[in-house]
Amino acid sequence: MNLDQFSKLFPLGSHLCREPMPAMSELKRDMELLKSKGFNLIKLQEHWACDEAAPGHYDFACYEELIEHAGTLDMGVYLGLTCEQAPAWLYRKHPGCRMVGRDGTVIAYEAQFTLPADGKPGPCLDDPGALADEKRFITSLVQTLGRYENVVVWNTWQEIGYWSQHFVGHDVCFCPNTLASYRTWLKTRYSDLDALNRAWKTRYADWEDVSPNRSNGNKGPYPNDITWQYFMDNVQVGKVLKARCEAIKTADPLGRPVFAHKGGPAIGYGQDWTYARCQDFLGTSSYPQWVGMNRWDDDKPAPGKPLDSAAAQLVEMQDLAMNSDYIRSANGQGKQAWAAEFQGGPLSIGLHVGKKPSPEDIRRWMLTSIGSGMTAVSFWVTRAEISAGEINGFSLLDSEGDSTPRFEEAARIGSALQAHPELFREPTRPAAKVAILINEWNAQLCAAIPPAIEHLTFSTRGWHRLLWKSGIAVDFIEASELNDRASDYRAIIAPFPLSISEEIATQLVRYVHQGGHLISEACPGRIDENGYCPRGELSPALRVLFGVSQESLSMVREPDNGQRWFTEEHTSGDYLDATVLEGIGPLAGGKVRANLYLQTFTCQGSDPCLMYGNRVAGVVRCYGQGDAWLIGTYLGHSATAYRDDRIDATARGLFKQCGLVPEHAGRLLLRRRCTDNKEAWLFTNPTKETVTETVDVSGWTVATDLFGNPIPRDGDVIKVSASGLDVVGVVVSR
Repeated sequence: MNLDQFSKLFPLGSHLCREPMPAMSELKRDMELLKSKGFNLIKLQEHWACDEAAPGHYDFACYEELIEHAGTLDMGVYLGLTCEQAPAWLYRKHPGCRMVGRDGTVIAYEAQFTLPADGKPGPCLDDPGALADEKRFITSLVQTLGRYENVVVWNTWQEIGYWSQHFVGHDVCFCPNTLASYRTWLKTRYSDLDALNRAWKTRYADWEDVSPNRSNGNKGPYPNDITWQYFMDNVQVGKVLKARCEAIKTADPLGRPVFAHKGGPAIGYGQDWTYARCQDFLGTSSYPQWVGMNRWDDDKPAPGKPLDSAAAQLVEMQDLAMNSDYIRSANGQGKQAWAAEFQGGPLSIGLHVGKKPSPEDIRRWMLTSIGSGMTAVSFWVTRAEISAGEINGFSLLDSEGDSTPRFEEAARIGSALQAHPELFREPTRPAAKVAILINEWNAQLCAAIPPAIEHLTFSTRGWHRLLWKSGIAVDFIEASELNDRASDYRAIIAPFPLSISEEIATQLVRYVHQGGHLISEACPGRIDENGYCPRGELSPALRVLFGVSQESLSMVREPDNGQRWFTEEHTSGDYLDATVLEGIGPLAGGKVRANLYLQTFTCQGSDPCLMYGNRVAGVVRCYGQGDAWLIGTYLGHSATAYRDDRIDATARGLFKQCGLVPEHAGRLLLRRRCTDNKEAWLFTNPTKETVTETVDVSGWTVATDLFGNPIPRDGDVIKVSASGLDVVGVVVSR
């Protein structure tokens, strides 16, 4: 298979193995088995520590043999780099490439094994010698393996990140090279040292004096901490991604796409937008059974109690849809979005033996991801893991045998997707009419005030869920995109917007003035991007936009004195009793539970839409051609915590006020993949019982199910039936 052939197929893949060198005959046999079932892609994961065990001594023979064998089977190869698993000689040759912890501890953890985390945290590539050696290795790898046309894509980072707190107990990296790089970046962010001092309210006399907080475990919501962590998560990691991408692009004569993937999207953070722009696109791992319920969810059982099966399956679909929407949105319109690792088998770690996914699990997971815009699926892994760390887990196939029900279903769904590559291999998911606002600086501030980051993530997830349950397609938009892309959306929702710069606030004002609908939760811009609080406790620009001043801000107890996010009072009277806000005006009859905070307002040109007794707790204001809604609490929390059908109905009413309506009027939830003459309609049944509904197909000549079977039609309508917690596909064409 060459690049031209592969570009006409939906990429359905599987990782051959995690271990560097299993038996070659076993790997080839599994490749042949995959091919016989319609898989057209295999992933090979290289290991720097194994492939250049001594400086300049490369051994790529095993990959060459497997790539050649894949070529005889007409299969493409997805080649993943594992550069964090660096060879031992690198640390001897460049002692300065050892990462340094916050307290000055030099990290001695130098993994020569793929597990537990693909070599993370790895060497610090701010060391110029280590970076040069890594680029030299990548160049040799690409020049050698790039000779094969059936290598169709390169992946530069297996689950982006250092994960250093988990594996070595330290934040990284505080080495002299990284600190120097940080100061160089600060000089591009601020016009001079005086500008930094004005923004941070400091009095540094020399750039060399500017340093992140080095006290171990005592990070705070202060400009040096917030800015440093932004730098590490975005600039430093981004620089590594760009360097690897550039090395591949320079060495690859065929110009194949280069990407990297996350272990999962960082919900609430904007770093995924940064990473997506460091190479051709960004992918993600997808392990639905790993995500589980949030500890604040209603369905989260007490310790020792079993999970409800239906509730767990619904959460898996909802979070998988959100994660796929997130990565797709981070990549932007017209870009690929790969499910670069997709759960194929049980999550078995150590002594834990995970449940084997059923065919129904595989089907709902794959079609949920496809409905949210994923353009490739690559399963982790083909054959059961042999390492004790992930004991016999994760795989489509068991440790022995040539078939499992989950393997057969993955192949069946994959074959159906491959029959319509113009729909599924291309980024054909239409842009939504509503976007949830993501702001990396807000997330960094919230991360410095625990548990604010949990509230940001929970509310962001909640708004996605409210829209998902309402049958309304949704995107995410990063604050850095507002100038260019805000006008694409009829409505933008700002969850837990605790920190907003005046620059971003001004862009939101412009968006509303030009006809947009802005929905904001409580306390927008209560803190600026540097960790300082404006007088009036709201962003000055947003006070004008919403037409309010703050009257009061209080914390609120949870219903029935719940203890999900509740913290003990410092003194009597810290908390208001649990309460439900009453809708008036455009939200008349609506109900909104007060979660965490209750903010009340004095109207200054706005109209009340929510009341707390006789006090205003929500407003709407027409501004220019659009309108701005300010909700004085965190409505997103109510999607899964202390659920109430009345609150869901109020959210739907708010969406309708902003011109947001379901894509399908019924209990089934519709997601579409579209070209000019063909569309795939993926219907999700979020209930436990079978649902059958009538669907209008006027204007379409042919309607089949996803597997090509004709669907009987009665004039301009067909009937679509989905079992409980299932996803079914309809393909219509002209």
